[in-house]
Amino acid sequence: MKYPVDNPQQLRTILRSLRQARGLTQTQLGERLGVTQKRIARIEAAPEVTAFDQISRMVTAMGYSLMVEEPSAYRVAEPGPDTW
Repeated sequence: MKYPVDNPQQLRTILRSLRQARGLTQTQLGERLGVTQKRIARIEAAPEVTAFDQISRMVTAMGYSLMVEEPSAYRVAEPGPDTW
């Protein structure tokens, strides 16, 4: 499943939802990462001020991966006979 993220509010919701979908508490996820429950809560509350590597580790610890994808609206059409 893909979860597009366009702003910090969406990332907050997604991080929390992914953790809950795996049946993990903040404490359990923190133990996997070697951080406290309080740190997980802070990341979920304010991912926009969290280092990328921490978010990446958190997502990976939950069994997911991050991907950057170009939205189809921004893809440049390949030139064809009718393009020019």
